[in-house]
Amino acid sequence: MSLAELIRGVEAYEKTLTVFNSDETTVDSLRTQFGDRNLTVEHETATGPDSYVVLSEESEFVTAASVADVLATGSDTEPELASDTYRPILDHLDETIFTSYDTEQMIAASREIEDRAWRLGTGKLHAGFQKLSILNPQMDIYERLASEGTLNVHAYATPDDDVPHHDTDLTIHVERSDEIRESWFVVYDGGGVDVNKCALVAEEREPRSFYGFWTYDAETVDWLLDYLDETYGVLAQ
Repeated sequence: MSLAELIRGVEAYEKTLTVFNSDETTVDSLRTQFGDRNLTVEHETATGPDSYVVLSEESEFVTAASVADVLATGSDTEPELASDTYRPILDHLDETIFTSYDTEQMIAASREIEDRAWRLGTGKLHAGFQKLSILNPQMDIYERLASEGTLNVHAYATPDDDVPHHDTDLTIHVERSDEIRESWFVVYDGGGVDVNKCALVAEEREPRSFYGFWTYDAETVDWLLDYLDETYGVLAQ
């Protein structure tokens, strides 16, 4: 299974957010808030309290919350990776596809994972930059990461520029691979602690427009790490 196949596997499982006993303005706000997610927002009236939502997957109940709690998260649906910031609905949108993220959104999402690796200062961090010309402007950040504690940092890119010189333990994988050229990923093993594991995986389906998902699932992160280790082993330096 490739990275693209993994993304398509996640994409196949669309979730449904049903909004009960709320007005159309509220429903429209929620549709806007989750507009970049592989999530259907429906509106229903039922006996019970006002303004609550139910999240379901393949007609199976996942979680429920008040509309006020969900709207309180704001319109920013980028991943927040610290465990103490999980919210009732966003927590359960783990491994839900996001659509049409631009470069700025992808950088912001990547920074969340890089920051976790920086703060913990241990374990392995793997990042795919598509091309060396994209990696080069990020070298200051990745040299800092590679010099932090016992963090083992790997960067992947296709050769369209010189391999950047560095004086750290950063490992650069130069790959002539369509998958590396078309994929953006940041995968952190959490220093071997399952609760700290996280990853962002996306593919560029249109020019600088990315489709993918983020995950906190330890098994998915472990699969990604094994896949990268087994598939890409040619090192530039």
